[in-house]
Amino acid sequence: MALSAEASGRLADLLTEHAEQIMQRWTEVVAASLRGRLSQAELRSQVRDLHRGMVAAGEGGVIDLESEQATELRAVLAELSRGRARQGFSATETAISIYALKDVLLELLESLPDDEGTHLRDFVAYSALIDKMGLFTFESYVRTRESLIADQAEQLLELSTPVVKLWEGVVAVPLVGTLDSARAQVVMERLLQTLVDTSSPYAIIDITGVPAVDTQVAQHILKTVVAARLMGADCIISGIRPQIAQTIVALGIEFGDIATKATLADALRHVLRLSGVETALANRRARREV
Repeated sequence: MALSAEASGRLADLLTEHAEQIMQRWTEVVAASLRGRLSQAELRSQVRDLHRGMVAAGEGGVIDLESEQATELRAVLAELSRGRARQGFSATETAISIYALKDVLLELLESLPDDEGTHLRDFVAYSALIDKMGLFTFESYVRTRESLIADQAEQLLELSTPVVKLWEGVVAVPLVGTLDSARAQVVMERLLQTLVDTSSPYAIIDITGVPAVDTQVAQHILKTVVAARLMGADCIISGIRPQIAQTIVALGIEFGDIATKATLADALRHVLRLSGVETALANRRARREV
């Protein structure tokens, strides 16, 4: 939405001549809508930046939010939206901070003489521009929130797939919850990286916390085992409860020569036996008894 050269000139003059009054009243209206969730200093700084951006946009003669003259104004609106999104404000609260300018301008225009009868037409034009600004903040807010949600989802994936070192040369991946494609990829990447970092020859994949095992989940586990084997590590699957065992048999899923154990303790004992640790401990105990 663009203003005519005359309307934009009058808006720029209005914003400049009554700058302090407009910013003060604008800050008061926005503060009332936010109910003290922002400090007066921070809020006034945001209003000052918005005011400066609007004046700069009007200096070109025609105020159009898509024009080159409005670059600074768009940047200010985008920064306001990003900041409010990170602070936990809603999109509505962010847009209301822009729409509040309508009330401020209406009060100001009503207090000024209207010899040429242009105030009503100007206010309609100003309102259309402010509506456009509000929509711009809404779109920027949504993009920021989507980015934040994506980052949080990635962080949750990493937190939900820890790789734990149980013993020298033995690492474990305790899985909890549903294993989908995205999470399976994270599991595989973290397990392989840990195998490289620790030079561990054994890995235990514990599915005690996985509520159900279907064909898709089994395929993800098998892919992880194959990838680990390519890195030179043997995998043991633990946490095979009776219900899961029955489901695996009913689905016809075959783990082939992959070792499976009922509990994590059984899996660790099996690995220690393979690595000769258990035999060494037993011999040591036997020598003590003698």
